[in-house]
Amino acid sequence: MNDRQSAADAPLVVDLDGTLLRTDSLHESTLLLLRAGPHRAFSLPVWLAGGKARMKREIAHRVELDVAGMPYHDELVAWIGSERERGRRIVLATAADEKVAQAVSTHLGLFDEVIASDGVVNRSAHRKASLLVEKFGERGFDYAGNSRDDLPVWERARRAIVVSASADVRRAAAERTEVEREFAGHRGGLRAWIKALRLHQWMKNLLLFLPLLGAHQIFDPALLTKAIVAFFAFGFCASSVYVVNDLMDLESDRHHPRKRLRPFARGVLSPLTGVGVAGLLLIAAFTTAWQVAPAFFAWLAIYFAVTVAYTFWLKRKEIVDALSLAALYTLRIVAGGAAVALPYSFWLLAFSMFLFLSLAFVKRYSELQVMLAQGRGEAKGRGYRTEDLPLIQTLGVGAGFAAVLVLALYINGDTVSRLYARPEVMWLTVPILLYWITRVWIKTHRGLMHDDPVLFALRDAVSLACGAMFLGVLWLASVAW
Repeated sequence: MNDRQSAADAPLVVDLDGTLLRTDSLHESTLLLLRAGPHRAFSLPVWLAGGKARMKREIAHRVELDVAGMPYHDELVAWIGSERERGRRIVLATAADEKVAQAVSTHLGLFDEVIASDGVVNRSAHRKASLLVEKFGERGFDYAGNSRDDLPVWERARRAIVVSASADVRRAAAERTEVEREFAGHRGGLRAWIKALRLHQWMKNLLLFLPLLGAHQIFDPALLTKAIVAFFAFGFCASSVYVVNDLMDLESDRHHPRKRLRPFARGVLSPLTGVGVAGLLLIAAFTTAWQVAPAFFAWLAIYFAVTVAYTFWLKRKEIVDALSLAALYTLRIVAGGAAVALPYSFWLLAFSMFLFLSLAFVKRYSELQVMLAQGRGEAKGRGYRTEDLPLIQTLGVGAGFAAVLVLALYINGDTVSRLYARPEVMWLTVPILLYWITRVWIKTHRGLMHDDPVLFALRDAVSLACGAMFLGVLWLASVAW
């Protein structure tokens, strides 16, 4: 075969990871393996000692990738389909394990042949190039790839199809063969990372300031500085956990109408890079926490342990998941007290637990409403079914009203008389909170609630007004007039 032959005569060979897929199947398979059992991380070096192909085979035989939900390069898939209609032979050639490659091939229905790693030979780079030359001859095929590992293949291919590649890779491919076509990638930039780190969720860490606010010490410069540093430590830790949580939830997120747009679920950000960033954030979190106070460091460690348990196990247990979310909010208050060495009251912890338990049920109720609209009986990766909706609503409303009751009992106690000049003004907070809780659940019942109630509150003008009025009442109650 030579360069003058038509494109229809030359087989089109397509790489999988980073080319046909916007993600890496090995990385995602490994994450699935670790989600099923984190202890399996100790098996990876043992398998790798037998060669990369063996490790891929061991992982592939222990997990089932949801190939239907994977992020494909849609423009490339459409072009491959048009080439196939013209009568061109299409081959999937990948270093991924045969099980994964065959599953993708079956799902797409575009490939006449699959070449993949077989548990013994890792078919990447030079090995892949030699095998393709053996099958189709020197310069006897066109090849679609995306990385430096594909350069040895392009060197022996007739033409290159460059997909989602960096400028360096594009130049290197052009130096080795004729570039027939390029498909742009969608690698994540700063905006994607801001979304992945969920910086807006740092607003939850304002709970760290409640012990300071409750003790009327919010304007003490030394204590306020400690609280601010603690705020950033919690933010780093929370963002690290959000990244890990997204990596563990890739499959379920891709079946959710909104969560499927998250950067890792879309394949905009690399799972491997995500693991590295999560590790760096965690180091920054605990380094910063140690500068605040040893007690705060300990509470941050407990918070992290609970979030890890939630990510891997607790979120799949009905009721336990909601209690865990409420506990994580309450832990912020406890940690805030430890940061500034101020006591936190029983009333504050009880109020927080009930309020955030209600919001946790709002989150689950909203997710189940989506599942019901899609005709699915249960939430993937969760312990709930759509028939649980009435019960979850009852539990959530009850928890919200319990928070209002705790607030009313607190106002009637001796603590308020000591801390506030006009304690009777504090009663105005009760109808404000009662209205907000009721409104949140009415909107949730009508299907108008975002699946993240905190994000809803930050964007909702009425919620922001209620928050401003609540703080205004606290100020009025503390001023002697």
